Amino acid sequence: MIEGPDGPILLVGCGKMGHSMLSGWTDRGMDPNRVHIVEPNEDVASLLSKKGVKVFNQNCEIPSQFVPTIIIFAVKPQVMELVVPNYSHFKSESTVFLSIAAGKKIAFFEQHLGDDAAIVRAMPNTPAAVQRGITVACGNTQVSNPHKQQCLSLLRAVGEAEWIEDEDLIDAVTAISGGGPAYVFLLTEAMTKAGVDSGLPQGLSARLARATVSGAGELMRQSDEHPSTLRENVTSPGGTTEEALRVLMSDDAWQTLMDRAIAAATARSRKLA
Repeated sequence: MIEGPDGPILLVGCGKMGHSMLSGWTDRGMDPNRVHIVEPNEDVASLLSKKGVKVFNQNCEIPSQFVPTIIIFAVKPQVMELVVPNYSHFKSESTVFLSIAAGKKIAFFEQHLGDDAAIVRAMPNTPAAVQRGITVACGNTQVSNPHKQQCLSLLRAVGEAEWIEDEDLIDAVTAISGGGPAYVFLLTEAMTKAGVDSGLPQGLSARLARATVSGAGELMRQSDEHPSTLRENVTSPGGTTEEALRVLMSDDAWQTLMDRAIAAATARSRKLA
């Protein structure tokens, strides 16, 4: 059972990440009647209504007496400037605003909602779609401990969630976990191609790479051992794995490339923000 806020939840936008969160909440026992959604796409709104949630096509349709405990902005970053000001009238001591949009700093929301609004900024990632995501969140000075716990509870419905005090770290978080799934998918692509280049049929190589990457990830998730220990457990002295790792762990290989990649992504995140 999810331990979310006692009052109603207002989800603004229900694309892939918004829908993942909604599914996580209801899968963990939340009453769909507590969830209210603003979604202009009529086809999506129709499907959402069948789940038992209340759907509004526009924010102007929300009843004046409606008082949400938490408002979650799950729309694309490029439309935030048009969307956020429409919800400033919900500001109160009991209401917290939670954004899951990349690249929009807390200062952006304070500009549109007021610096006396409780605002939480969160960076989730795409494995939230299968409730295996991880989200890192931070808040402004108006965020109380109950606000913090309410947001973390909702975010943990789609995976793990961590809280940080320094918003500047969000750029590195975006580079590591926000984009991280793409790096893992690229690894799978690279392993598949290497297998084909070594003579394996395309289909077999793809299945081997996919199963190996996903299986290793699950093994790591369930294990208490450090990744380096898990790596050493697979590596027999003088064996084939050791020979491959000799290449991958050379000075100009994986670690150097990953350092450059994360630094580039972090810099880009700062520029976008």
